[in-house]
Amino acid sequence: MKETTNQNVEKLIEMVKGVHVCMFITHEENPENLTGRPMGINKIDADGTMWFFTKASSYKVEEISESKKVSIAVANENSQNYLMIHGVATLVNNKSKMKDLWSSMMKAWFPLGLDDPDMILIKVIPHEVNYWDNSSSKMVVLFNMLKAIVTGKEYAEGEHGKINL
Repeated sequence: MKETTNQNVEKLIEMVKGVHVCMFITHEENPENLTGRPMGINKIDADGTMWFFTKASSYKVEEISESKKVSIAVANENSQNYLMIHGVATLVNNKSKMKDLWSSMMKAWFPLGLDDPDMILIKVIPHEVNYWDNSSSKMVVLFNMLKAIVTGKEYAEGEHGKINL
């Protein structure tokens, strides 16, 4: 089982490679409602853990405090991979970890740098990933779509599957 898990994590990392922005989805105060917002993926560890910087005063921090279940929607148009990642979020206020993950681009959101008192990390441990992999080139995809239109047969979108981590 361990080998399968490692292979699944490797597949997740490969499918997200090159993606810098995702939709980060949390439960609102009313747990039946979801809300999403674009967020930068700061890092994905070798074990699949995903890291995000955010402001401690943001609504998403309140929402994560209420329900740790989150989803992350990823569209990798370059590789034609699309994922819905489900996991558990934890708020991490660790200056050492922030320093490890920090890049100069973060100054756009945190002008005070690592000394910003409103900065916190979100750590997401993914548990399940639904994915759609159509890693054919865009020309092949377009050709197959046109072929489906001409022949009247449904377009085969590529591989769809689920990864459990």
